[in-house]
Amino acid sequence: MMEANMEVSWLRVLLDNISSYLSISSIDTLSSNPAHKYYTRGEDIAKLLQPVLENLVGSDASPSELLNNGFEELSQYVDEMREQFERWEPLSSRIFYVLQMESLASKLRESSLEVFQLLKHCEQHLPADLVSPSFEDCIELVKLVGRDEVSYTIDLALMDQKEGNGPTSEVLVKIAESVGLRSNQEILIEGVVLASLKENAELTENNTEAEFIEGLISLVTQMHDHLTNIKQSQLGCSVPVPPDFRCPLSLELMTDPVIVTSGQTYERAFIEKWFDMGLMVCPKTRQALSQTSLTPNFIVKAFIANWCESNNVNLPDPLELIQSSQPFPLLVEPDSDDDDDECGSQPLSLVDESAKSERGSSSPMKIGGNGRTESLDATKCEKLRQVLSRSVSAPGIVCEVVSKTERIVKDAADTSVSSKTVWRLPSGRHFHHPGIIPATIREIGSSSSIEAEVKKLIEDLKSSSLDAQREATARLRVLSRNSTDNRIVIARCGAINSLVDLLYSTDERIQADAVTCLLNLSINDNNKSVIADSGAIEPLIHVLKTGNLEAKENSAATLFSLSVIEENKTKIGEAGAIEPLVELLGHGSLRGKKDAATALFNLSIHHENKAKVIEAGAVKYLVELMDPAAGMVEKAVVVLANLATVKEGKVAIGEEGGIPVLVEVVELGSARGKENATAALLQLSMHSLRFCNSIIREGAIPPLVALTKSGTARAKEKAHNLLKYFKSQKQGQRRG
Repeated sequence: MMEANMEVSWLRVLLDNISSYLSISSIDTLSSNPAHKYYTRGEDIAKLLQPVLENLVGSDASPSELLNNGFEELSQYVDEMREQFERWEPLSSRIFYVLQMESLASKLRESSLEVFQLLKHCEQHLPADLVSPSFEDCIELVKLVGRDEVSYTIDLALMDQKEGNGPTSEVLVKIAESVGLRSNQEILIEGVVLASLKENAELTENNTEAEFIEGLISLVTQMHDHLTNIKQSQLGCSVPVPPDFRCPLSLELMTDPVIVTSGQTYERAFIEKWFDMGLMVCPKTRQALSQTSLTPNFIVKAFIANWCESNNVNLPDPLELIQSSQPFPLLVEPDSDDDDDECGSQPLSLVDESAKSERGSSSPMKIGGNGRTESLDATKCEKLRQVLSRSVSAPGIVCEVVSKTERIVKDAADTSVSSKTVWRLPSGRHFHHPGIIPATIREIGSSSSIEAEVKKLIEDLKSSSLDAQREATARLRVLSRNSTDNRIVIARCGAINSLVDLLYSTDERIQADAVTCLLNLSINDNNKSVIADSGAIEPLIHVLKTGNLEAKENSAATLFSLSVIEENKTKIGEAGAIEPLVELLGHGSLRGKKDAATALFNLSIHHENKAKVIEAGAVKYLVELMDPAAGMVEKAVVVLANLATVKEGKVAIGEEGGIPVLVEVVELGSARGKENATAALLQLSMHSLRFCNSIIREGAIPPLVALTKSGTARAKEKAHNLLKYFKSQKQGQRRG
């Protein structure tokens, strides 16, 4: 019943809070807020309440105590929702945020129903103009406000997961859509944030919450796997793209693969964008990173180049992908009815065909290429979100494939698999590209049968019979060459320790196959630590000093692979690897020189190793390899740029005649070569006036000026700083 003298403060507070809530519709980030649909529902309710409450304030009637309590509760929910929308941060957990907003929206809905029902009970005590529209109509309209519960879906998925059934792809899609995880980047960020929340829960010994978050992390990981599979199918290429060749962030073939300090490999442009967001953590392992240094992964780059050439595949331009990228739709898979365009856009379906067939023909929502909705249940229209068109890959740029005589090829084909598709190099070695390959040339076998075979081979590795060891190492080499899954199985079965022991074998064939198998296994990022922890570094150096040419080359490549882990740089340098690597750089085959240069570059990132590389005489060989005829300009100049950051390196480069060749690279080299050569010249100029004048005499100024206009961002910066330094030195000489 309405009372004449009751205080009306909570009514006014509620009206003020509703006005504040409605005003946040102008916030720029609201449309991208993962809980935006809950704002819309709150907005619908607020717009029903506002005119009624305004009329009530303008009347002589005052709310009863019961109704005033309802206004107070409703006011608090409205204000809390507004605060949560205003405080949303993109780098917070979307799942937790949406669950919180769903709970608030549900409370707001129930509280507004109670208020309208209380108003309806005292309707006869109110003036007629206050009850239009009728409170009964308002109640029915509030009941129509959506209340689908993602929390219920998540709980069911976690229960299924705990029972070993696992959620279907359809359930994963529903959860992802409900919490606004529409792109691979958003999914990876969610995993990182949840891992941090789980760690906090464990520190406070909140085991229940930690277990719940662990389940959410598993769901997010499965979303990433689902999206990866969709992206693979939508690449539309004639052969599957090996997973090791695709950036975990972009899900595209990598053009410029780089390694972060956790040992994982990413496309340079995408991991730099990740770091620019302030995320100092590995997207894949969720491991905190102490620094953002990036190491070029020349091995993977060479493998990709060979694979692209063999399969006639063009690489995408990562910069164009970033500039043109839209959120990649987790909800979609390609429509098999339209396969005219090999790698272009295709019509998309919200559910995969297998899921659709299981539910029957009544399953809703298939979107044609023109965006038209077919067979859509009208009552479910509000659940349909606009399906974002898949980002069309930018026109591919043809990968600059190194000539076959220059490939960094890590394995030879066993005579027992001569019937398979292989590429024979002029040197007599064979190449069989790693990773997933077409089923017609893939070794078919279940994981259990492979595991049984590997366990038998490990026993043979320990045999006293050289023949048994030869056969076992050769077979493991073949198994580890082509398959990511096989690499995991071989390591899991414990083969690494036995292979490390065989690095000391006096049989050249056994030693070469063992080191090559370890190289293949090290392609898997998780195996790098296992190999290093098994004591492989010193045996690998032994092979580098005493093995045949192939064994030395693959030992150098393995040391590079292990050195991507920061702590291994120190271990490898202290164990004595640098001198034999420099020896290989100076006197090895072309492939050996490339492997040595790659390893030395990575080791020289660690400051203590720079002096060792210089003392071993590497600068002399690197300057010689700057000759374009050697085919190693880019690899040599990047190592010189590293060494030029210390005094001994600057002196050695100047004394070994490095200035003229560096200037030549600035003028005629590749974009990356120009960048590194300019960085080295800047270091030399600032070290010595003699070097500075020598650089100017070599004619560096014109190509540097050109570089300030057309180089990479880093090259432009270095060229500008170098020209500025030249100018300051000239002015200083005039004053002198």
